[in-house]
Amino acid sequence: MFSLFSDPTVPNLHPVSSAYAPAELFSPLEPRDLEWTCGGGFATETQTFYQVLDDGRFMMCQIIHSSTGLWYPTVQFTFKLYNPSTKETTWRSSTVNNFVTPPPGQDKRSCKSDSFSVVYRPTSSDSTHSENYMVTAKISDDISVMLTVSRPNEASGVKIGKSPHGGFTYFGTSKDKPDGYVVHRFWPQTKVSGHLTLGSAGSAASGSARIEEFKGQGMLVHAIQGMRPNLIATRWNFCWFSGTLPIDGKETAVSSIMMEFTTTDSHGRKKGGEGGVTVNVGCLSVGSHVAATAETKWPDEAAGSSVPVISRAIHYDSVRDKDTGYDQPQKIGFSWEGPLAADAHQKLSADLLFDVGFGEQSKGLIEKVDVLAEIPKVLKAIVNATGTKPYIYQWMQPDVILRLRGPEGVLHGQSEIDIKGTAYVEASYVS
Repeated sequence: MFSLFSDPTVPNLHPVSSAYAPAELFSPLEPRDLEWTCGGGFATETQTFYQVLDDGRFMMCQIIHSSTGLWYPTVQFTFKLYNPSTKETTWRSSTVNNFVTPPPGQDKRSCKSDSFSVVYRPTSSDSTHSENYMVTAKISDDISVMLTVSRPNEASGVKIGKSPHGGFTYFGTSKDKPDGYVVHRFWPQTKVSGHLTLGSAGSAASGSARIEEFKGQGMLVHAIQGMRPNLIATRWNFCWFSGTLPIDGKETAVSSIMMEFTTTDSHGRKKGGEGGVTVNVGCLSVGSHVAATAETKWPDEAAGSSVPVISRAIHYDSVRDKDTGYDQPQKIGFSWEGPLAADAHQKLSADLLFDVGFGEQSKGLIEKVDVLAEIPKVLKAIVNATGTKPYIYQWMQPDVILRLRGPEGVLHGQSEIDIKGTAYVEASYVS
């Protein structure tokens, strides 16, 4: 509760990236970590399935549960399919009705509505990928999707921090009674298979539907922003790289993930804030090996190169974009370095320089998402009242190079190797 006599030196930000020693950063997921909370007040909860299909296309399925405090929650299902060869983008976002979690006979890791169903299954007939989700959705009159998303048994789920507070960044002077919070949980590696139904009778798709089967690799993130988004952060960076480490005719999956946000000026190590604090979490997953990364960048401190853990995104050569009013980077650098979960005395590290260009020289730009144009009217009214105009830049590029370093026992006899793969990157601006 606010008090006129509260201590101005008390921190009002408690970043997960500063809460744990390097050896305690990695924590596997518990069953409750993937449960829907459907929190009250102002909260946005998302479950996002990202996929790179074997034919090179990128696919995203996302469920967004938004509580607005005064009205009933709104739930959206968002679908995106992007072909980097043809630059064709298929994008649908619709508000759904009668959202339920848990559905009858399931737990809260499952959910359903009138137009989609997500069923969590702890076991399957695949002895190497037991845990999985079955997603079935009629996204629009002309698009339906069914996919099975399976986690390799050897590739653990990841959150930051071995404690009941693992994963959580808290806002406010009290962690026990916070004003808000942010949390992310990941499946860094998934195998996906299913089919798309595109077109319908009388539609523009030659008057008939077609069914496309697909397979691919992916990742899952379950995230919650437990406060108004404009009070949490001014900008976000997200990166997911997916590739393989080849050896003797076999391939080991490589996945690197980073989620970073910069707080509003009002948060920091003292009440009243410090001018924006950057909180970054991520992980490197190589087959059965994983390293969690997390780093806090305080406004009055320079980012160092000799720190025990590195997790950072850096914008280069930014140019003012008249379409959005924000400064768009022409390159983004991502760096990870952290201790192996199985042996904290050894490290994994990686670097990725993502060249996105600008304007007519843009590279891999899927879309500049005008968030206000995509959200329901109730949410739009709330966002408009804050005076913010959020945009999300989305890029996807195949044949990106991740420079990976680590023990020879992890990297198949090498201490450094360049991995070619696909990267999906977002740069989000809130205000």
